[in-house]
Amino acid sequence: MNTAQASGSGAGRLIVGITGASGAVYGVRLLERARALGVQTHLVATPAGLLNVHHELGLDRKGLESRAEVAHAPGDVGACIASGSFASDAMVIAPCSMKTLAAVAHGFGDNLLTRAADVTLKERRRLLLLVRETPFNLAHLRNMTAVTEMGGIVFPPLPAFYHRPRSIDELVDETVERVLQLAGVGQARPKEWQGL
Repeated sequence: MNTAQASGSGAGRLIVGITGASGAVYGVRLLERARALGVQTHLVATPAGLLNVHHELGLDRKGLESRAEVAHAPGDVGACIASGSFASDAMVIAPCSMKTLAAVAHGFGDNLLTRAADVTLKERRRLLLLVRETPFNLAHLRNMTAVTEMGGIVFPPLPAFYHRPRSIDELVDETVERVLQLAGVGQARPKEWQGL
């Protein structure tokens, strides 16, 4: 695990959380695309997130962490990203489980991932949650409302089809570009709707 503080590249700093919901490809692809754009990434993956990354993508911890500039253990609540004095541009949790959504909605920062999300909100920085569950129950909806009222962005990774994607990879990549754009990464290039 790379715990050394990486120097900024001038293209921004992004905290990426990966939890135990289905859709690990979104978090992994986000890390890969951010690196390609020169964005410094700080990764926190929960134990269930690592399990899902392995199950869905065949990656182990080392393989996942190699895609981030800095990787932090979820129990390391003393890590740099646990403080508002550590300047980051945004945080994305992709995918975001309903458990993590509930923790963020209620300020329950019991691990580094939820603490970093709480810090992101209190510092009025961008927080995007790629929530993964369907159908939603009332608790899910209320928690999404609470996070939205706090300034977070709830972004279920629902694919768009008007660009006529030809593969799952294209669907994932387009979602990742939109997320990066919402996170303030100026180099992100989602496909723009040009009208009919």
